[in-house]
Amino acid sequence: MNPVELSIFTNRMNAVCEEMGAVLQRAAFSPNIRDRLDFSCAVFDAQGELCAQAAHIPVHLGSMAYAMRDIVTQIEWHAGDMVVVNDPFLGGTHLPDVTLIAPVFVNDRLAGYVVNRAHHADIGAHTPGSMPISRTLAEEGIVIPPQFLIRQGQHNSALMQDILKATRNQRIGQGDFAAQISANKTGVRRLEALISRLGLNTYQQALVELNDYGERLARTMLSEIPPGEYCFEDYMDDDGLGHTRLPIRLCLTIRRDKIIADFAGTAAQTEGNINCPLSVAAAAVYYVFRCLMPAQTPACAGTFRLITLQAPSGCLLNAQRPAAVAAGNVETSMRIVDVVMGALGKALPDKMPAASHGSMNNLAMGGRYLDQFWDYYETMGGGMGAGPRYPGLAAVQVHMTNTRNTPIEVLEMNYPLRVREYGLREGSAGSGLHRGGEGLIREVEFLAPATMTLLTERRSLPPWGMREGGAAKPGANWLNGQPLPGKISCEVGTGDVLRVETAGGGGWGQLE
Repeated sequence: MNPVELSIFTNRMNAVCEEMGAVLQRAAFSPNIRDRLDFSCAVFDAQGELCAQAAHIPVHLGSMAYAMRDIVTQIEWHAGDMVVVNDPFLGGTHLPDVTLIAPVFVNDRLAGYVVNRAHHADIGAHTPGSMPISRTLAEEGIVIPPQFLIRQGQHNSALMQDILKATRNQRIGQGDFAAQISANKTGVRRLEALISRLGLNTYQQALVELNDYGERLARTMLSEIPPGEYCFEDYMDDDGLGHTRLPIRLCLTIRRDKIIADFAGTAAQTEGNINCPLSVAAAAVYYVFRCLMPAQTPACAGTFRLITLQAPSGCLLNAQRPAAVAAGNVETSMRIVDVVMGALGKALPDKMPAASHGSMNNLAMGGRYLDQFWDYYETMGGGMGAGPRYPGLAAVQVHMTNTRNTPIEVLEMNYPLRVREYGLREGSAGSGLHRGGEGLIREVEFLAPATMTLLTERRSLPPWGMREGGAAKPGANWLNGQPLPGKISCEVGTGDVLRVETAGGGGWGQLE
């Protein structure tokens, strides 16, 4: 292929993912998927290697890229199949993220897979929102190993009912699963049409050239990093069960032809749920290096060939079953990004930004209202770290999440909640030559009794600055004016008010 043909091919592949995402968003029942866009779509080749992805959720897509081969190569596939899985220790992230995989056959030959992953606010956990303060995986909801949801076109109704029975709102769950199935069916049709137009041999050769192109761009990025070893450490605030200042240590080795990210010395897996499977750690590492590559770099397996990940079995970043992992996906992944960027800051001091707010600021809640059960989950933005040529943005989602905020109108229309304040948290940003971004304030009044869970970070350890820039102000949580810990589950009553103040972003450079 010449460069123009390769560019057209790349965009056609991306378009398949984007159309899948459009179908999933528009068909979903839950605000979590429909409005917050907490889902991802991708295309893989017949060996389970990443070929394309839409610009959805980095932690979803990076973990799928790392682990999909192990899933698909152990299954005997036929046309019309669709497999469902959410097991974090078999390529998932955490239980609410449910993945559907569909094979694509052309002339009876397996040509690849289309995949989507969506966050279900209710997957049957012990507390509403399915983000509990958990000690084991079993407390976090129903665990789904790879199983056929559809087998050669025939729906496995018994399996679907078993999954839905574990949830509190079966109508919403059924609607969201139907949306995921529809998205994959759309992807299968579009990819079949593309491959049939090109011919399977031409398509496979195009994938080889696509991956080679991704690798060339990765090598160009690597050539700009001075060879050497760069070490950095940062800490998780706590695990929600009394264990504090849990270290994440990285020794990053840069060679001319290879990147080795070694997390030896990281804390052992802990009692709380900030553990994560290795696939989540890989997603965070991939993300940082992808950010250093040109904007046109394709999201394919070749782009990540040069990166090797090492983490001791049983550590916080390579937890073993039955460790609780609900917050590992959303909170620990964000700290891994800070650690990788901190290490690269020693190699590229004039290129790397300061730490951002470092938390997805998770709020899960639910209860009974007007004789119906409701539950909801959302993440909140904060301050972006400043960089060498720019100040940080205020009140934005960063790094491993790419979801929208939930509009006030959507929240109040669907749930017994009233948003009393939503705005910038003035004075939370780190100072410096370039100032960090401000965090945000979100204050919610409960109009009915509910169970509420918070999973937040950067409440005690602030986001750091870069190149002598100032640290940002840590976040804070309040209930009726009384301080709350960063991770807590509690009962709230009618009229109670929750206030979440998220951290700002660190500053970059010393004030002149």
